[in-house]
Amino acid sequence: MKILQINGSARTEGANSTRLANDIVARLTASEPASELVVRDLARQPAPVVDEAALGALFTPAEQRTPEQAARVAESDALIDEVKAADVLVIGVPMYNFGISSQLKSWIDAIARAGVTFRYTENGPEGLLQGKKVILACARGGRYRGTPTDTQTPYLETVLGFIGLNDLSFVYAEGLNMGEEAVKQGFAEAAADIDAALA
Repeated sequence: MKILQINGSARTEGANSTRLANDIVARLTASEPASELVVRDLARQPAPVVDEAALGALFTPAEQRTPEQAARVAESDALIDEVKAADVLVIGVPMYNFGISSQLKSWIDAIARAGVTFRYTENGPEGLLQGKKVILACARGGRYRGTPTDTQTPYLETVLGFIGLNDLSFVYAEGLNMGEEAVKQGFAEAAADIDAALA
């Protein structure tokens, strides 16, 4: 089994979403010790931002790209190749101001590419990253699960499903800024979610 762990926090150390992702990966590798693990820490290895230069590179035919444009496209290609090679993705998802981090958003923008990870057909869009399991490690300071203020879950279901990643399991550690007892409860609930995700 090939596992790709994406740490989506802006923090290089001490991120609860990374702690949660590490816990999930530890469970996965304990059950399959021969697993191969690739870790992409977006705080240390940020995905390239989609800006005007990036759009110019992506929409220029490959044979017409400048060396700089080719290098920019190659950055996104490498991220897409990591996803294609993985059987399981474990994604650390912190909540920042009710959304995902800019680091994680840039990674999603880099891997969502028309003609490569999705395509438009006569019957509508088709995701091309099929047959992978995705476990989302969501860490939140408050408690938002199942409420209208949880904008992350529907967004991730939509955007990942659009590129073919439909086998999603969500693990939630919530209330992590609400005191010591709430932290214990949050990680206990997350442990139960991990059990369900790996059942």
